[in-house]
Amino acid sequence: MPIVVASVPAGHVYVRHVASSEGTADVVRLPDPPPQDGSAVEPWWPPRMLDPAWVEAQSATFDVMHIHFGFDARSPEDLSRLTEALRRHGRPLVMTVHDLRNPHHAEAGLHDAQLDVLVPAAAQLITLTSGAAAQIRSRWGREAHVLPHPHVVGPAWMTRPRPPRREFVIGLHAKSLRASIDPVPVVDALVRAVTHLPDARLVVDAHTDIMTSGSPRFASDVADHLRGLQSRGALDLHVHDYYSDDELWAYLHSLDLSVLPYRFGTHSGWLEACYDLGTTVLVPDCGFYPEQRPCLVYPLGPDGSPDVSGVVAAVRQAYAERPAWRADPAQRAAERRWLAAEHTRIYRAALEAA
Repeated sequence: MPIVVASVPAGHVYVRHVASSEGTADVVRLPDPPPQDGSAVEPWWPPRMLDPAWVEAQSATFDVMHIHFGFDARSPEDLSRLTEALRRHGRPLVMTVHDLRNPHHAEAGLHDAQLDVLVPAAAQLITLTSGAAAQIRSRWGREAHVLPHPHVVGPAWMTRPRPPRREFVIGLHAKSLRASIDPVPVVDALVRAVTHLPDARLVVDAHTDIMTSGSPRFASDVADHLRGLQSRGALDLHVHDYYSDDELWAYLHSLDLSVLPYRFGTHSGWLEACYDLGTTVLVPDCGFYPEQRPCLVYPLGPDGSPDVSGVVAAVRQAYAERPAWRADPAQRAAERRWLAAEHTRIYRAALEAA
């Protein structure tokens, strides 16, 4: 009999890619229930599986609950009720700790309180890097299985040749300014870095919501600053709505260097996508990004601001050395098969302990 997993969520690319691409009879993941309010940006948001009432009603339909993302939609008290419902019905919890600091929260307190409920309650823990596992051990006295992030990009893009060009294109995407992103000081450092680099070009992207007056998320200071730099010819500014997957892969594929303007963080799917596509990534020295895949690093100050000289040095290193770090598609496929087998083993261990 296959192990039936209530995966929270099931539709996220990470979760899809820790399952074997060939399919397996060992594990079946339930589809994401549609959100009750019908107003989701993601088809699984907010996750109904995290409602204790859903567990009470559906406990006979699954063997294990596996939480990845989405628990920031629930209070610590809600999560306590969830774990109690799982225990009452004999359904073990497996948790992958992707984020030790929530990139959408300006302060750490709520996420810490949520983790303080879920991490001790989990029968089995997974994380992506040994550094994150060490923090989990230090904070909660728990051991986590360290399993790498699977590929993000599909085979067609992963095998696409890099476009030949004379230019060295540096890209920074401000997205929709989630709490962990502070683009302006990093952009200013990049403007300084590209000075006197022949054929180097800086491209900055931002979503329409933060750049449009009247939008609820309009960030006038960021919009004015970026448009001022554009008017002086210091950068190319692209304002657009959210990219589809193919649009995002095409964007990343067009860059020689993608710069992450994060003030804090833990792991990055963006980094993994760039590795799949052969785009070098420059990351801040917070979190555990260099443990994921090869990348360049710039230092942050105590206040989370970038060290300008460190950014400049890293950009010029990327320009001079042109690192060729790219995933091997066959290795990524083998890694995915191994990840699927490891998850099956972990689910079995959780069930045996229960």
